[in-house]
Formats: sequence, structure tokens, C-alpha cells
Amino acid sequence: MLADYHIHTEFSDDSREPMQNQIERAIALGLDEICFTDHIDYGIKKDWEEGNIVFRGGDGMSSDPSQMDPCANVNYPEYFGKLLRMKEIYKGKITIRQGLEFGIQTITVDQYEKLWDRYKDQLDFILLSMHQVNNLEFWTQDFQRGKTQKEYNEEYYREIYEVQKVFKHYSVLAHLDLLVRYDLQGIYPFENVRDMIAEILKLAIADGKGIEVNTSSWHYGLSDTQPSRAILKLYKDLGGKIVTIGSDAHNTKFLADHLQDAMKILKEEIGIQEICTFDHMVPSFHAL
Repeated sequence: MLADYHIHTEFSDDSREPMQNQIERAIALGLDEICFTDHIDYGIKKDWEEGNIVFRGGDGMSSDPSQMDPCANVNYPEYFGKLLRMKEIYKGKITIRQGLEFGIQTITVDQYEKLWDRYKDQLDFILLSMHQVNNLEFWTQDFQRGKTQKEYNEEYYREIYEVQKVFKHYSVLAHLDLLVRYDLQGIYPFENVRDMIAEILKLAIADGKGIEVNTSSWHYGLSDTQPSRAILKLYKDLGGKIVTIGSDAHNTKFLADHLQDAMKILKEEIGIQEICTFDHMVPSFHAL
């Protein structure tokens, strides 16, 4: 089973890649299944239907309107409508699943509960991500600014755990150590946060949730997988079995990037023997 379970399209505010381009590329690469997971980030973004959408540059700085994208969440009716059309067009060529990436925070849980109630019948898969805490983003350093490395790492993992305790409508924890991408102080020692991460993983396992291997670690130039091998090994040792692999591709260049490498690491280094796909939020297991 070759499946990429973290893909973005023109419905994410940080991607301009048409959905059909991602599908065509997936077919060309010989993938069996893909899941689209476009961004929802309540708190820092509005829904399309709210109006007064803010526009920002793709690099966060552009002032040229032609180079700017709407800072908004997925246009849900258009998104699910296009997914249905694509599934019909490409029937028999590839399996297409309907997902979303929830960039959730404790202060936005209620909005995601309402979103889930509204669209749960149309969803196969949900990534639980965290891109900001208290509406302070990581990539801009707003979250890290004014804190020690210990303080912002511990706050990050504590926030994930608090979200997990009250929000259960997700499939896997996405890029669990995401903060590594944006930590200007370098890699924070795993042992310093091992116990916090263990509690996160124990709760995920108890709730029947999984973990994602996010292969964008290769093109971000990280020194380890994301999450790290230590986190993946801890998940397995604690009894975790649900694992997905996603490229986090925002364009066709990175679709299925290093998918085979991730599968090899899971099997040979971590001892994971199966990966998962999802249908209506229910995992299916496939031998590596």
C-alpha cells in the first residue's frame, strides 16, 4: 500500500496547487491512495463565509496583491463538492479520501466541535495539528519570543495534551514535534520532554488515535524524522499501532516525497509492521 495522507491544495491558504494536479501526480507516482487534508486554523483565520478576509503574502511579507493569498480556512462546500467530482473522475485509478487538518488550540476547541458536527458525515480522516498557541504562530517566532527554550517547548506539549483531553474527533497526531522546524535554539533534548510526550501518546492510544510520520522533514533539512525516531519508538513501546505517512505537500514537487524511506524506517528501525489508511474515520491496516 502506497498512501500519502497529508496533502494540500488550492483550498489551503498556503497552497496554490489545484487538486487535480495532485491527483494526476499521485497516479503517475503509482500511489494506491491519497487523502487531502487542507488547513483549518481557527483563531488566526476566518471561515470564508465570515467575509472581510485578510490577505497576506505567501512569504508573509508581500504587498503585491497578485502575490497574495486569502488568510482563510477551507471553503467547505466547494472543497467537498470538488472532492466528490474528483472521486468520480478518477474512479478506478486511485482511491481519494476526504480529510482536513485541524490546527487546533485550547481557545478554539468549541469552533472545531461545531465544524465536526457540521461535516462529520463527509470526513474520512482528521489530522490534529498545532501551528500556534494563544494565536501566536511558530514560524514567525511570535510564540517563542520572550521565552526560554525550555519554556516554549514545555508550553507547546502541554497545550497539545490539554487539547487532547477535551477534543476527540481526530485520527492521528500530525508532525508531533513540529516546533523543531522553527526552533532557532536547535534541537531541544528529547529526555527533557519525554515524560510530557509519553502522556500525550498514552492518551492518544487510550482514545484509539494514531501518529503521523511527516516526510517534509527531508525537505526542511531536519536531522531526524518528524516526529523523531525517539518519539516513534516511544509510541510503539507504549502499545501504539495506528501510523500514517504524509508528505505535507503543498505542491506536486513534494507529493509522496520520501514515502518509501519513511516506510523503511518504520519497519526496520522502529519495528512498526503496518501503516494505516482511513475510511469514515475508521483505520485499516496494511503490512509494510
